[in-house]
Amino acid sequence: MAAPAWRSLLHRLGGGAVITAAVAALGGCFWRPASVDVPVSNWPGYEYIYLAHKLGLDQRAGITIKPLQFPDPQAIVHAYLRGDVPLAQLTTVEAVDLCARAPSRCPVIVLILDESRGGDQVAVIKSVPSLQALKGQPVAVTFSTLGPYVLSRALEQHGLTLTDVQLHHIPLAQMPSALRSGEVKAAVFFPPFSDYAARDGASRTLFDSRAIPGEVFDVLAVDPAYLKRNGATVTAVVRAWAAAHQAAREDPAKALAIAAQREQLSVEEYRRAEEGLMYFSLKQQEAMLQPGGVLARNLKAVQEVQARLQLTSPAAPVPAVTPRFAEAAQ
Repeated sequence: MAAPAWRSLLHRLGGGAVITAAVAALGGCFWRPASVDVPVSNWPGYEYIYLAHKLGLDQRAGITIKPLQFPDPQAIVHAYLRGDVPLAQLTTVEAVDLCARAPSRCPVIVLILDESRGGDQVAVIKSVPSLQALKGQPVAVTFSTLGPYVLSRALEQHGLTLTDVQLHHIPLAQMPSALRSGEVKAAVFFPPFSDYAARDGASRTLFDSRAIPGEVFDVLAVDPAYLKRNGATVTAVVRAWAAAHQAAREDPAKALAIAAQREQLSVEEYRRAEEGLMYFSLKQQEAMLQPGGVLARNLKAVQEVQARLQLTSPAAPVPAVTPRFAEAAQ
């Protein structure tokens, strides 16, 4: 088209309209929101990133979250170690474990998903009268260091150590049946697996994380190399997580129904499970995620306990902590 014709078209449509139309056309052809794989396993504290995706809140934040289902946290640990996923929802115990196993990929903590205040439990079969009676008995723990960590904290309150019991490393999903059959006398687990075990009344809880406040946090851990290249994507994930919490406050019935269905719990079971968790707003996390804040101190304390139990090396690094993404997401 000749220059005078272009000028005539611009005059009729308005220059701004032409530019807007062109940008929209190009966007429709080429622009796609960033996509990120986020592992999820069964635990109420991990449901909000899944909820963000289910409600389309990730799209509003400018990304596409792809929740990847894993059978238990240890499978997420291995996926991270293999380089299959750049982000991981894990406990601080498992994050410390990652640094010991792969120091060069020691993750950065960008978000506190929750604090366990009763969620992590030690349950025993009915014939076991107390934790002291577990001496010499088989106890089911996860393949990660979380189970031994929680069990050690329970036992030490009764003068016992991990060497006083027989540790049976079995998948979380098998723990309820192992308790029912008597294969193990106790199990260290959390909802929904603890709820599955409680349904038939064959076991009861003798210890939970309310006895160790400030020790078990769930966090969003990110590969440092990925974080360096994809800071905006990580900020969007954090923003979508916060939006999911807001949506749950505004319509709790809908959020509970979605989460309970994925966890294979009744709505009432799920509601009770969440009572064992404490959530923190992004504003609260600004202070908690400072280099010398609550979470950094927790990670160091966890590493010291892990080293004392000979579960990890005291020379290993600990995850870095930053409030940058919680601040940016607001």
